[in-house]
Amino acid sequence: MIPIVWACCTFSALAQTGMLKGKITTTDGKPAAEVSIVVKDAGKIVISGPDGSFVVRNIHPGNYTLIVSHTGLATLTKEVKVTGDNTPELSISLKETARQLDEVIVQSRRTANNKAISIGKAAIPAMDLPQAISVINHSIIENQQVQRLSDVLRNVNGVYLASTRGATQENFSARGYSITSNNLFKDGVRINSGAMPETSSLERVEILKGSGAVLFGNVAPGGIVNMVTKQPKFKAGGEMAVRTGSFGLFKPSFDFFGPLSKTVAFRVNGTYETESSYRDIPHSTRYYINPSMLFQFGEKTELLVQGDYLKHAFTPDFGIGTINNTIIPDVPRSAFFGTPWQYAKTQQSGATATLKHVLNKVWQLNSSVSYQNYNRDYYSTERIQALANGDWYRPLNRAKNTERYYTAQVNFSGKFKTGTIEHMLLTGIDIDQYDTKATTYNQPVVYDTINLLYPDKYIARTDIPAARETRLVTTPTVRFGAYIQDLITVSCKLKILAGLRWSIQDAKAATTTDLLTGAATQGSVKTDKAFSPRAGIVYQPTKHTSLFASYANSFSVNSGTDVYGNALAPSIIDQYELGIKTDWFSGALMANFTLYKIINNNLAQTALFAADGITPNSNTSLKALTGQTTSDGLEIDINSHPAKGLDVTMGYSYNFIRYTKTPDAKGNFIEGERLQNSVGSTANASIFYNYNGWKLGGTLFYTGSRTAGFNNTKGQAQNYNRQFTVSDFTTIDISAGYSWRKLSLLAKISNLTNTLNYYTHENYSINPIPPRQLVATVTYQLY
Repeated sequence: MIPIVWACCTFSALAQTGMLKGKITTTDGKPAAEVSIVVKDAGKIVISGPDGSFVVRNIHPGNYTLIVSHTGLATLTKEVKVTGDNTPELSISLKETARQLDEVIVQSRRTANNKAISIGKAAIPAMDLPQAISVINHSIIENQQVQRLSDVLRNVNGVYLASTRGATQENFSARGYSITSNNLFKDGVRINSGAMPETSSLERVEILKGSGAVLFGNVAPGGIVNMVTKQPKFKAGGEMAVRTGSFGLFKPSFDFFGPLSKTVAFRVNGTYETESSYRDIPHSTRYYINPSMLFQFGEKTELLVQGDYLKHAFTPDFGIGTINNTIIPDVPRSAFFGTPWQYAKTQQSGATATLKHVLNKVWQLNSSVSYQNYNRDYYSTERIQALANGDWYRPLNRAKNTERYYTAQVNFSGKFKTGTIEHMLLTGIDIDQYDTKATTYNQPVVYDTINLLYPDKYIARTDIPAARETRLVTTPTVRFGAYIQDLITVSCKLKILAGLRWSIQDAKAATTTDLLTGAATQGSVKTDKAFSPRAGIVYQPTKHTSLFASYANSFSVNSGTDVYGNALAPSIIDQYELGIKTDWFSGALMANFTLYKIINNNLAQTALFAADGITPNSNTSLKALTGQTTSDGLEIDINSHPAKGLDVTMGYSYNFIRYTKTPDAKGNFIEGERLQNSVGSTANASIFYNYNGWKLGGTLFYTGSRTAGFNNTKGQAQNYNRQFTVSDFTTIDISAGYSWRKLSLLAKISNLTNTLNYYTHENYSINPIPPRQLVATVTYQLY
């Protein structure tokens, strides 16, 4: 690949071009973000960044007219001269005005509908995509003082925290389906979801809802989440901050950036965090650093190199569990039923290099290579499933997991015409190689007995039982995909998006080593191949309104075998989507509405019986294809800027996911029953107002009732309903802050009403939501 890239660089160097760069401020000296800069005679348009800076590349030497505009600011026209090498940096100041702009070259205030999201791989504005998207920008992340990715994603309707066993990671669901490691990305690179990502390094979070199979292959149907980190800048800057709050929260952080030379810039940010808990024993300690460097090789080529390291030690917490499988015990929110010594130690590190190169006026290349490493050492009590009298025989589990993986992708994108038809073509390939290892131990099956309702009934053990490594399973996997996508502009009102991907996932033979005897056995090879088509149509009666419809087909690989030892076929998924995207009042109001249907065929579940149909099965690797699920829903997004300094965001979603076709035999799920842990309705609202250094705001989040426990099955042996309902709940946060020169303070009271509810994972990991808390952040700007 390297010789090809350098050949492209050499070819492009034949055409000498220049660039324009500068910074835009208001009359009070503050950076002016989201300002349109039009190079009128070159047909180029850029938007200023959060710090007011802008760069316009690939301009032939000559004289040009700049038109600089933004709603509420006076339009500025400026004559500039571009040379091939040394065009000076511009400093532009815009005056405030109450007059509406008459001449609109581009939409001066760009909403999320008019921005291209990087996870889309091609620079297609959301208004032209026949698919719903959401973008949570840096201002929301900062205003809400988010701690975890779950704090960010609760601003996205239809996405909710689904919880995991022991709260050892954050697991999300979208449109009824789990967002797994296959669906979680950082800067366009897939990462393991076993670690809780650090949010202090994030510039924004992008959510591509629905199908992402054409671009990413084997992904779950709910949607794709991409975390975009802060990037290097060619202007010196930075800040230092300290966040503190209830239950011993202490989190200092730093963020430094600037130029090392005319062609090299850097950025490094990091944090340390320690926190106890509203629960009696759990504690968490985190270390994080995110360095990056940007190299500019001429006007057409840039290389971004990024590193990422997170170390997190914390207490696994299965919450308060259940009594008799379906009753949440009436115990204090702080009650902890684990041991003082249980632990989870997680480390995640990675390095990514991304090369962007402009080949010519039509084609661009974007490629990246990445290395990721993840490991977790875990030892804890497990499932809290107490008897009717409150007695619980505490089980133990000791495990170690590691995952190393390498990814690479190359994308070519271009804009061209065939006659009167415009094309935005994307084509590329990607390849991933995974090496996973799982170690099991011979820890005691039962640790001791305690009682959830009467703590004094038994004396709990506090020693750490010995556990010896007994088995190591090594699983190598290779994934490859090739794809092509074309956005066809038939007319100014009609656009068609079509794409196709061919994917192959090759699960090599797993090696199982008995660490007590040294004996090793080889599993079977499993290869899955599939074509994933996508088609959509966009009709835009005005430039501020888009109506769209789309269809996509994808597949999801099923692990394990059936009870006869045969590999399982993948699940085939069909997705349909209808929607409307609108912008009103020159971008002051954005309102989007989406309807969808997702049909997941070949649903795999753990087989209830062995091959004889009589012996109960306890091996989770033995599975059966048991039918089909269908997920229907709607989503409403509203973003508004009704006045200067006032930002309002609202959303609502409804989802109904249920079993629709299952075999009529004992052990299969019941048609029409909602999937366990699915949420019907979610809603969010956020309002923040900035004036003369003051910042006031509030947020509201609503989570509808959920189904917990397990789904019922036909002819089940249990004489009780395995599924139970957890009620809905609403939390309210309020924030207030003040900025003076380089110093700012922002404080928040979360869960103002001290609402009590639960995050649920099946019937044994039931975790109370956090109570009312106070958190405050002091920030000092270095420049």
